Amino acid sequence: MGSIWELDFYSRPILDENQKKIWEVLVCESPLETRTKIDSLFRFAKYCPSTEVNSLWLRTALEEAISNVGETPRRIRFFRRQMNNMITKACKDLGIPAEPSRRTLLLNQWLQQRMEQVYPQESGYQALTNPSVKLDNPLPQRLPDALEGKQWIFVTLQGMEFAQMHEWEIGFSEAFPLEMAQISPETPIPGVLIFSPRALPIAGWMSGLELAWLKFDDSQGARLLLETGATESWILANIKNSQTLMEAKDFEQAKQKANGVHFIAVQSNPQEESFAGFWLLQEVNLP
Repeated sequence: MGSIWELDFYSRPILDENQKKIWEVLVCESPLETRTKIDSLFRFAKYCPSTEVNSLWLRTALEEAISNVGETPRRIRFFRRQMNNMITKACKDLGIPAEPSRRTLLLNQWLQQRMEQVYPQESGYQALTNPSVKLDNPLPQRLPDALEGKQWIFVTLQGMEFAQMHEWEIGFSEAFPLEMAQISPETPIPGVLIFSPRALPIAGWMSGLELAWLKFDDSQGARLLLETGATESWILANIKNSQTLMEAKDFEQAKQKANGVHFIAVQSNPQEESFAGFWLLQEVNLP
């Protein structure tokens, strides 16, 4: 099946001898299930002179990464929209699909660690000179009618229960080890469970969206949003009664206490023991 890689290619807070910013490519393997050993995942880092920032240099760096690990990923995720053209071109030249995604959890942690521990040790380091470009997000979209769930509820699982996730019967899924989020096995993990007779088509559609996270939004009426890709947002449900509104607020509070970790699952009915889809998610602050 092959692995999924996470990629960042951007300038770093380091100046070269000509006072030009040094760029860097970071590549790491996405953890795909709760049993993944983080230390075993592939990582690759390489600095790039500002005079060589182009898709050709990036393609060559990716070829080196592929040579190092001995396999080609089945696809690559990246979160910086402003680098879309260059990253997409380099990956296309290698025959690798590249997808904008906020599901770059290991990459985000690695980049933060390098910002704190690696770049300050480099000559030419310039503190606080590397802000990312913030771009406007489009308005949330309505779900296609055929993909709306018949019913949905807020639910909670203990962190320790995810240790057995690999044994659950699931059609479409993706997860990560909870140790990445630095939460204890006793931490309550909030989630949303969707029921529908068309559970499998809904789960299949969701699996192709690069799921990022769920969030309760009350900026334009109370609603539950599903964030996907680099910018997309879908209205999963409009919240109209006081009891559900209270549950939605509790969901957000529990999510914050779990360091952003939560889940979304799809089943055909409440009596079903298997899942058509189950995704462990984490809301994070991207650079």
